[in-house]
Amino acid sequence: MPNLDLLLTFLEIYRTGSLSAAAQRLGVTQPAVTGQLARLEQQIGEPLFVRSRKGVAPTQRAAALASRVGLHVDELRDALDSTDVSPALRGTVRVGGAAEVMSLRVLPALCPLTRRGLCVHATLGLANDLLSLLLSGRLDLVVSAVRPTDEALLAVPLIDEEFVLVAPPAVAHTVDPERLEADPAEALAHIPVIGYAEELPILRRYWRTEFGRRPPNPVTMIVSDLRAVLAVVAAGAGISVLPRYIADPALAAGDVVQLHQPEIAPLNTLYLATRRGAPANPALTVLRDHLQRAAQEWNEL
Repeated sequence: MPNLDLLLTFLEIYRTGSLSAAAQRLGVTQPAVTGQLARLEQQIGEPLFVRSRKGVAPTQRAAALASRVGLHVDELRDALDSTDVSPALRGTVRVGGAAEVMSLRVLPALCPLTRRGLCVHATLGLANDLLSLLLSGRLDLVVSAVRPTDEALLAVPLIDEEFVLVAPPAVAHTVDPERLEADPAEALAHIPVIGYAEELPILRRYWRTEFGRRPPNPVTMIVSDLRAVLAVVAAGAGISVLPRYIADPALAAGDVVQLHQPEIAPLNTLYLATRRGAPANPALTVLRDHLQRAAQEWNEL
């Protein structure tokens, strides 16, 4: 069982993305941090970080460990602190993400932290726009459907989204099952699609992954909220691809049906993105760890 010092060191490395920054935060030398990390990795039996000239990136094992122990270690450290009031949940954390996952998963999961004094400012939008706000310092954390490529950002996996192709029942009955099995893209080509954006990013990815080509279908509507996409599909406007957690209630009610059954469900990973380096507000690390813990109960979206 790793001792508290090893876990404290691990969390500082994880949160800052740098051995030297972790050493500065802990008030020790970098070789001491390196040695403690090596001891922890030896106890766990696998590497926790991938080193590069820009710092360190956490492995999946590191992300899982941080989500399990982060909040507990912070609370224990606060309890041992000589001060009477912990600063861990003071102030405001600015969080960005897509409207759907923020409304249905992320923001409800943060309510326990707001009841303890944290203030959350949420910005809803598209991943690339939000990552630009994160880089410029106007956001502290982004739940991103796109893995950031800028080396100034640190991203850890949060959860996988599963996508389903849905249609209103009346439209599904017009599709020939044999033709759908033999050549699904052609079997569906006559049906209008509802897109999330003009580039049809979700539809295009599904068609390319499952059918080997871009969707040739006419586009009948573009709407930048997947809950609205579901509503117009159920109303009979066409077909679309949605995350399962959004489509499931309508599927259960029979308002829409799953039009295609892939052998392996198409997935997309959501990431928690922050700027590298020690955050100015300790509440950011508490919030990030809390979201990772909450996501373990969501399973796949």
